Amino acid sequence: MKTRSLILPLLASCTVAVALAGCGGSSSKAEGIVLAPQGGATETTVAATPKPPAAIAKKPVVTVPTGPAPTKLVTKDLVQGTGQTVKEGDTVTVNYVGELYKNGKEFDSSWSRNQPATFPLKTGGVIEGWVKGIPGMKVGGRRELIIPASMAYGSKGSGTTIPPNSPLVFVVDVLSTSS
Repeated sequence: MKTRSLILPLLASCTVAVALAGCGGSSSKAEGIVLAPQGGATETTVAATPKPPAAIAKKPVVTVPTGPAPTKLVTKDLVQGTGQTVKEGDTVTVNYVGELYKNGKEFDSSWSRNQPATFPLKTGGVIEGWVKGIPGMKVGGRRELIIPASMAYGSKGSGTTIPPNSPLVFVVDVLSTSS
């Protein structure tokens, strides 16, 4: 009986010690025990989208050129990326802003939804101006695309936001690419 009465208090004090060691505090280690991150975070948490480099971390200001719209696709790198090169057919994750060439009115933006877009870069998946204008970019890059109507939505337009025969201006940031 004496043995039982000594073991129970000993087990109880060990349990309390282990519980106290796991209750947090300012130290990340307590007597050889590594504590889990606080606030619900874990070290294995993976972001849904990669964090963009500082040069493309904020919504760009789109500058629509003056004069007649070009009849061919025009691309201009605004920020050179340093990551993997995008190829036609890759699946890309991008942030973008789209404006009408005619009046500079924004008709779409992944920034306004706070959600990058992911899609295969192939004909039928996106407009031809993107299929032809994004390959060659590197992850972390920002490119302006001036797309003639024939490589955008053509004579049909798109809903109520893009009139028929509208050339478009996009600024596209590549966040990731995969084959």
